[in-house]
Amino acid sequence: MLKIKTMAEAAAEGIDVEVLYFVGCAGSFDPRAQRIAKAFAQLMDIANVSYAILGKEEMCSGDPARRAGNEFLFQMLALQNIQTMNSYGVKKIVTTCPHGFNIFKNEYPDLGGTFEVLHHTQFLDSLLKSGKLEVKGDTFNHTKITYHDSCYLGRINGEYDAPRNIIEGLKADLIEMKRCKSNGLCCGAGGAQFFKEDEPGEKRINVERIEEALETGAGIIAANCPFCITMLSDGIKSKDKQDEVVVLDVAELLVRCLGENQ
Repeated sequence: MLKIKTMAEAAAEGIDVEVLYFVGCAGSFDPRAQRIAKAFAQLMDIANVSYAILGKEEMCSGDPARRAGNEFLFQMLALQNIQTMNSYGVKKIVTTCPHGFNIFKNEYPDLGGTFEVLHHTQFLDSLLKSGKLEVKGDTFNHTKITYHDSCYLGRINGEYDAPRNIIEGLKADLIEMKRCKSNGLCCGAGGAQFFKEDEPGEKRINVERIEEALETGAGIIAANCPFCITMLSDGIKSKDKQDEVVVLDVAELLVRCLGENQ
């Protein structure tokens, strides 16, 4: 069982926290995303990272509100998060959601929230490079894996290497989809689209993306975003391929090579 401290608990015990893990709404409330959050926490424990979460003090990052046009709600949430983080002297934030990563990195500074912000794939890549995490065994040796670039990590923030470094470090066979990196196709959930109904007559974007993934012949689709995980998983179900293809976060792949070996 994971024993994760909150920033309040760490402060009360005089513990110097290196990283604030911002769990996010998906990681807090969605059962599927909770598994990703747990995998990432396990990896930080293995690497002996000093981290904590905000717990009940954590507000939504405000990204969905701003994308949907509710600027007032966004600023209210953002300012409260900034006040809470500053009260604990937070310097570094890691998030398992690229939407949170983007808004903390690029939009919070406009409201006075200046932090070092990393997406969890970037953080995990750095832990592997530093030797704090070491892949052992051949869990994914020559396993065909295709990787889906989330818009907010890839095209918006230009990070394509870190997730691929991790997958290739697992000795897996990384097979790219025909649209990838800067030419990648959105899963269909960005810009608050996750919360609205499809337009009549439209082909669902996530189905189109899954068709491209299935063309690679890979049995695993790797992703880095809870919204993408949901959309891709739904696309798999629409093709009745859930018994043949699985969608996993990069952290879930990595923990399977580390959790029982360290």
